[in-house]
Amino acid sequence: MDPMCSWCWGFAPVVEALAEQAAAADVPLQLVVGGLRRQQAALEPAVRVRILSHWQAVNAATGQLFDFANALPEGFVYDTEPACRALVTARQLDEQSAWSLLQLIQQAFYTEGRDVTQGPVLAELAERAGIPRIEFAAAFDSQAMQAATEADFAWVQDLGIAGFPTLLAERDGQLALLTNGYQSLEVLQPLLGRWLEHAVHA
Repeated sequence: MDPMCSWCWGFAPVVEALAEQAAAADVPLQLVVGGLRRQQAALEPAVRVRILSHWQAVNAATGQLFDFANALPEGFVYDTEPACRALVTARQLDEQSAWSLLQLIQQAFYTEGRDVTQGPVLAELAERAGIPRIEFAAAFDSQAMQAATEADFAWVQDLGIAGFPTLLAERDGQLALLTNGYQSLEVLQPLLGRWLEHAVHA
């Protein structure tokens, strides 16, 4: 997934319910970041309009809220690497807090119009997720975390995953695809349930 992917924001309530379902069967959920956009230049107006139309589609399909008025201001550089690296950093420092930080980044970006490509914003959100700001900032800027983030991106690319969110189930090194792209909880809960049942009895 990518914290700045709108369909991943739409998928957030679904993945929360699926995580509870998996946890009840003692199966952990691991967060892997995909690197949706690596832009270095400000968004062009036509691209901004296109992205906002995607956001409106996500809102219509999932009911997740967006602050359209303050979204993607002029001069905004849509680079998702820093937000992805923030999650990788949190995962390294305190795995449970990574899920809290994901929620905070998504809410800040989509419902508050905040620029989550900026290190100080991410450090503030990490602190709210329970990670000491100084500890987070030091790790976030390290070469180790940059390399770990690139390793996530490479893993996703090597699997040929082109769309987010993607949900994979892994058993004995074998991966099963549950979804590539948004699906409702009604569709995915029975799929995951069958996989978990098979996993328990295998």
